[in-house]
Order: sequence, then C-alpha cells, then structure tokens
Amino acid sequence: MTMTSANLDSFERTDPRAVRRAARTGVLRGPTTGLAPGFHQANMIVLPGPLAEDFHRFCDLNPKPCPLLAVGSSGDASLPALGADIDLRTDLPRYRVWRDGIAVDERFDVHDLWRDDLVAFLLGCSFSCEEALAAEGLCPKHITAGTNVSMYRTTIECTPAGPFQGPLVVSMRPYLAGEVDRVVDITSRFPLAHGAPVHVGDAGKIGIRDLSSPEYGDPIDIGRDEIPMFWACGVTPQAVIARMRIPFAITHAPGCMLVTDLRV
Repeated sequence: MTMTSANLDSFERTDPRAVRRAARTGVLRGPTTGLAPGFHQANMIVLPGPLAEDFHRFCDLNPKPCPLLAVGSSGDASLPALGADIDLRTDLPRYRVWRDGIAVDERFDVHDLWRDDLVAFLLGCSFSCEEALAAEGLCPKHITAGTNVSMYRTTIECTPAGPFQGPLVVSMRPYLAGEVDRVVDITSRFPLAHGAPVHVGDAGKIGIRDLSSPEYGDPIDIGRDEIPMFWACGVTPQAVIARMRIPFAITHAPGCMLVTDLRV
C-alpha cells in the first residue's frame, strides 16, 4: 500500500523536518503537495560530476523550469543550505533511477547507489506557492482532491547546454476566468517556485493534445467555466534526460519532493 500525506499527523504535515523524517522512515511514500506550508519544496536531479557543469549552465539558461535553490558538493548527500539534517539518499518520499535515458527503477531510497562523483541539483517547485493561492481562496483543485498535480510535456523547447536539450514540462491548475489575473499576480511573486504561468488557455498551442492524460501526475477535472493555466515544471530535466539518453541520473519521482527548511 502506498503511504501518502494522509498518513501524517498535523505536526508532521506542517514541520519540514518531520516531513523528511516521515519519508526517511517509510511513513510518507506519496506526493508532498500541501505539506510544510511556508517552506520551499525542491525537485532533485543528481548527475555524475562530468555532466554537472553543463547541467548547471542548462539551469542558468532555463530559469523558469529550473530555478536553482542549491547545488551539492561532489559525493555529498547532505545539503546544509537547505536543512541541517538533510540526507538526499533517504529524505524524498520516492526516487527514480535513470540509465541511458530510461527510468529503470522507482524506489524509496538510493543509499546503495550513491557515489563519490555525484552532484545534486535542487530546483524550486510550484508546490511552494500553493499556500499563497489557498490563502486567497484559490486553493488548487488537486490539493482539494488529494491527488498529484497534472504535468505535461510541451512542444516548447528549452535552451540547450551541452548534452542537455529537450521539451519544457508544465504543471496545470484550472481556474475560473475571473480568477486568472489574481492567480498570475500571486504566483509571479515566487520566481524560485517557477513564478507566473508560461501559458494560459488553449493547451493545443503548446502541444498538449489531451488534458485528461498527463504524462506525469494525476488527471484533474476541468469545469466548463474553467481555464487551464500552465506553469514551468521542475520535471523538465527528466524529459531532457529521457530524450538525450543521459547515461545515469537519480531524480525525485514526480510530485515527491524534498521538503526544505528554506522559507518561501
């Protein structure tokens, strides 16, 4: 049975250290949406050292999908800049292991795979601004439904760097037409959480054919009076890893973030 945030008590849901401990001990195995309000959640990409410089440049060139929160030292699974007790090998609810661009495994820790040459990149996540939306009466529908956010590959190409090139991935949240401007204004205040949407409205214009079939996450019902809004997403590097057949990488499973001690 997959363990989700519903398994956490009220303290564990709000304290980032408790969320990490829940992931570390197997209490939390599902999406982290809605957890630890007021603290940054982070997408994770771990790469061998020879690829690290090019990926760092890829992030610099594509700040909307890849807003850098922190970069680890080679071989170091701790990340003091984001939390004194962090262990990147165990503190995410779920990981993906990639070989030659294929996600060959999904697991609950990567302790046995960690190597001295690995460099971790932690990118901001749009989950981090959802509290601000909820505070304005604009709680995203996937939180209310208790599901993962819907994520899609688009036909928008990222700016390439070395072997890293590929499509922008977006997350989607639907809102009423009268709410769109407020949602744009609120999320634009959080550039480290992907900022304002990259597209609003017709999904076909960014290459999405079927909103009911996201490539990542869970589908969400869109009402007849609602407009889909799309944000750059930190799953973008996973689409890049797949397209370019990067030999080895470790990432978070979509929606299963590292919850940090960094205030939003």
